[in-house]
Amino acid sequence: MNIANLFQGFATLAWLLFFGVLVLVLVRASRNRPIKNASVTLISVLVLAVLLTVVSAGLVFIEPQERGVVISALSPTGYREQALEPGLRWIIPFAERVVRYPISRQTYTMSIAAQEGQIYGDDSITARTADGQEVFIDASVIFEIDPAKVVEVHIRWQDRYASELVRALSRGIIRDAVSQYGVEEVYSTKRGEMTQQVFDALSIKLSENGLRLVDFVLRNITFSPEYAASIEQKQIAEQQAQQARFVVEQKRQEAEQARQVAQGRADAAVIQAKGEAEARLIEAEAEAKALQVISEALKDKPELLTYQYITKLSPNIQALLLPSNAPFLFPLPELNNPGATPTPTPQGIEPTPTP
Repeated sequence: MNIANLFQGFATLAWLLFFGVLVLVLVRASRNRPIKNASVTLISVLVLAVLLTVVSAGLVFIEPQERGVVISALSPTGYREQALEPGLRWIIPFAERVVRYPISRQTYTMSIAAQEGQIYGDDSITARTADGQEVFIDASVIFEIDPAKVVEVHIRWQDRYASELVRALSRGIIRDAVSQYGVEEVYSTKRGEMTQQVFDALSIKLSENGLRLVDFVLRNITFSPEYAASIEQKQIAEQQAQQARFVVEQKRQEAEQARQVAQGRADAAVIQAKGEAEARLIEAEAEAKALQVISEALKDKPELLTYQYITKLSPNIQALLLPSNAPFLFPLPELNNPGATPTPTPQGIEPTPTP
C-alpha cells in the first residue's frame, strides 16, 4: 500500500469517527446527558477528517509502469503539459485529477479462433491477393505508449487507442500488403518480405499517434476451402513425384552396386589368373634351372644317372644288372634277407638258391 492510499484510509476512518461521535452526542443530548466539551470534540474530529481528505485528494502515487495525465480546472488548456512521472506526486485537491495510462507493452490479437483475440469470435483479416485469391490472416500487434506522448494519446484517443487505432490501422495495412503479392508468395516465398512491409508501414502510422510498434507477428494464413483443396492435391502430387524420384535413385544405386560387385569379381579373377600364371612361370623357371644343374652334374659324373635309375626301380626287382664291362648279377638280399651278404653270379648262370 502506498502513502496516498494510506492517507485515503486515514481520511475514511476520520469521517467514520466524526459521524460516530456526532451520533453519540445527539443520543446523549436526547437523554439529557450531554457530553462535556462535545462541540470541541466534534470540531476537532471534523477538522482532522477534512485535513486528511484534502491531503489524500492531493497525493498521487504513479506506478513505474504508468504515466499520469493531469486534468486541471485551473489550467487554460484544461490539462498539464507534462505527464506525471513514477513516484509520489502532488496535485491541487479537488481542482485536478489524474488519468493513468500504462506504458508497458500491450498485445492486440486478431484471430480466427473465437477466444484468442480481444474480440470474441472470428476476428481474422480477410484479404485478397494480387491473383484474386481470398485469404484469412491471423496477426498480433505488440505495441506500447510512448512515455513522452502520453498527453497526446489522451487528447486524441483516451482509452480507445487499442480498439480504434491499433486494430483499424493493422487491418488496413495488412490488406494493402497482401494485395501486392500472389497467393503462393503470401504463404511461402515472400511471406517474410510482406511481414516486414507491414511492420514498417504500421510503425510509421502508430508513431504519428503517440504509440511505438514493438513487433508484428503474422500468426497464420488460412485459405478458402477450394484453394486449400487444390494446395493439398498439389502437395500430394509433389510427394508422389518425390517418391518416384526416390525409387529411381534407389534402383540406380542398386544397379551401380551390382556393377561394382561384378567389376570386383572380374578384377579378382584377373588377379588370380595373373597370380597362377606367374606361379607357373616361376615353377617352370625353377625346373629349368634344376635340369640345368643336373645336366652340369652328369657331365662330370655319368654314374649318377645309373644311381638315379637304380633308385627308381620297382621294389620287386631282386637282381641288379651291372654295366657290360662287369659280367655279374648281384641279387638284392636286403629285400629278402637283410642279414645275408650278396654273392656275385656270372651272367647266364642262375644263382643257387639259399635255403
